[in-house]
Amino acid sequence: MSTIAQRIGKITLLIISLCICFLPLLPGLIGLFVSALGYIPAINQYQFSLTGFNQLFDWPGLSQSITLSLFVSIGSTLMAALGCFVILQSCWQHPIWRKLELFLSPILALPHVAFAIGFAFLFSPSGFISRLCAQFIDGFTASNWSLINDPYALGLLLALMLKEIPFLLFMSIALLKQLNIEQTMITGRSLGYSSAQVWQKIIFPQWLPKIRFSLFAVAAYSLSVVDVALVLGPTQPPTVPVLVWQWLNDADLATLPKASAGAVLLLVLCVFLLALLRAIEWLFISYHRHWQTRGRFALPVTGKPLLGLICSISFVVIPLLLLWSFAQRWRFPDWLPSRFSLRFWQQEWDYLYDVICSSTVIALISASLALLFAIVIHEHNNGSSKPAIPLKIPKLLILIPMLAPQLSILFGIQVATLLTNSSAHMLWVMWAHVFFVFPYIYLALDGPWRSYDKRLDKVALSLGMSPLRAWWRIKRPILLPAIWIAWALGISVSLTQYLPTLMLGAGRIATLTTEAVALASGQDRRIGAIYALLQSLLPVFFYLIAIIASRKSGHKLSLNRTNSILSPRAIMKKTSLRIKKLSINDNE
Repeated sequence: MSTIAQRIGKITLLIISLCICFLPLLPGLIGLFVSALGYIPAINQYQFSLTGFNQLFDWPGLSQSITLSLFVSIGSTLMAALGCFVILQSCWQHPIWRKLELFLSPILALPHVAFAIGFAFLFSPSGFISRLCAQFIDGFTASNWSLINDPYALGLLLALMLKEIPFLLFMSIALLKQLNIEQTMITGRSLGYSSAQVWQKIIFPQWLPKIRFSLFAVAAYSLSVVDVALVLGPTQPPTVPVLVWQWLNDADLATLPKASAGAVLLLVLCVFLLALLRAIEWLFISYHRHWQTRGRFALPVTGKPLLGLICSISFVVIPLLLLWSFAQRWRFPDWLPSRFSLRFWQQEWDYLYDVICSSTVIALISASLALLFAIVIHEHNNGSSKPAIPLKIPKLLILIPMLAPQLSILFGIQVATLLTNSSAHMLWVMWAHVFFVFPYIYLALDGPWRSYDKRLDKVALSLGMSPLRAWWRIKRPILLPAIWIAWALGISVSLTQYLPTLMLGAGRIATLTTEAVALASGQDRRIGAIYALLQSLLPVFFYLIAIIASRKSGHKLSLNRTNSILSPRAIMKKTSLRIKKLSINDNE
C-alpha cells in the first residue's frame, strides 16, 4: 500500500507541476492569435478580421523597427557567444578562473534593469565617463557622443552583450566539465597542437551545440526585451517590443488588434531568429568543417580585456547608483557630487518598505515553487527510479517560456484573464513568475542532475531503503549545493520580471523592477537610482545566502568522504556501508 501511495503521490505532484508550469501556454497562444484576428470580447469585438494586421503593416516605421530589433538581437547574441568562448579559452584553469567563479554570482545577481540604469549613468552625455573626459580633455563637451537612445541601438546592443556573457559563462561551467577539457588538452598537445588550436578546433565544435538552448534564450530575450529597451533603446522609431508595448498601453482601445498583431509578428520574428541561429550552427559545425581540419591555424585572441570590462562596468554600477541616491547637487562636469543629502531616501522610505516586501514575497514564493517543480520534472526525466508516467517531457517544451517572447505569451494570457472577470491579481502575477522562472531553474539543475551517479540510488534501494528516503538521505545532500544556487537564480529572475508583473497585475502590484523602469526616464535621477540600487542589492543578498549554504552543505559532504580510498570500488563499498547503516536506522 505504501508503494501505491507513493506512486499516486508522484503522479499527483507531476500533474500539478505540468499544469502550473505549462498550462499558461495554451491560453497564451490561443488568446494571442484569436485577439490578433480581431476577436476581443473585452472591447465588444466578436467578428474575425485582418484589420489588426492591416493597421500593423501600414504603420510607416515598422520596417525600421524590425531591422533594429533583429540587428540588436543577432548582434548581441553572436557577440556574447564569441565573447564567452574567448573568455573560456583564455581563463579556463588559470588562476584568474577561480576569481571569476567567485565574482560570477554577484554579476549574475545584478538585474538587467539596474545594469541598464547604471549603464545609462555611465555612458549618457552627462554621465560619469563624460565627466572624467571633461576633466582631462580640453574642449570636451557632453554632446560629443552618446550611447543612450541612439538611433542605431548601439548602446542597447553593447549593454545586452555585456550582461549576457556572464550568463553564458555560468551555463558553460557545467558543460565544460562534461567535455573532459583536461584530457582533450593533453591529447591535443601530444599531437603538436597549441592550446588555442585545441580550443578552437576541438573544444568549440563540442561546446557550441551544448550551449544551444542558452544561446536561444539570450536571443529570444534580446529580441523581446522591453524594460532595458525603454531605458537604453532608440525612440524614433523604437524596437518592435517597445512599439507593441506602447500600442498595448494606448488609451484608445481600438489599437488592441494592432497590438496583438504586433505580438504575433514578434513571435514570428523570434522563430525566424532561432532558426537562423540553428542554421549558423549547422553551417559551421556540420556542413563547412574545413576550418577544423585545414592546417593548424588559430586566431590569436584573448578574453582578459573583455572580462575586465564586464567586471569593471558591473562593479561600478552599484557605487554609481549609491552616489546618485545621496547626491543633492551634482553639476556637470564635476566628477563627484558637491552636496549630499538623505532627503530622497527619507521621502521614499515609507513606500519603499511596501515595495521591497511585495517584491521579496513574490520572489520567494515563485522561486521556491519553481524549484520544487523543477526537481519533480528532473526526477521524472532523469531520476533513477521508474517514472510515474512512461513519457518523458521534452526539453524544448520546458524551455518555451525562455525561448518565446514574453510579450507575445503574456498578451494572450492577459486576454484570457479578462474573460474570467477575476481580481486576483497577486495570484496571476505569482503564477506568471513561476511560469517564467521555472525554465531557468530547470536549466541550472540540468548539469548536476545528469552528472549524478545513479549507482548510489541502486545500492540504497537494494539495501531496503524506500525511494523517497534514498533520495532524501543520499541524493539530496550531494545535489544540495546546486539546488541552493538554482534557488538564488530563480529569486534573481523573479525580481527582474517587468512585463508579467505589470500586465497581469493590472498596474496594482508594484515591485522594485516596475518602479525602477517607471522612474528611469523621469526627471530626477536620484529617486530612480534608489530603486535601481535596491533592486541590485536584493538579489545579491539571496545569492550570498545561497553561496554560504551551498558551501556549508558541500563542506559537510566532503567531511563525510574524508579518509576514503580513491578507487571506485572502495568508494562504492564505503557508500554501501553508509547506506546500509542509514537503512537500519530508518527501520528501527
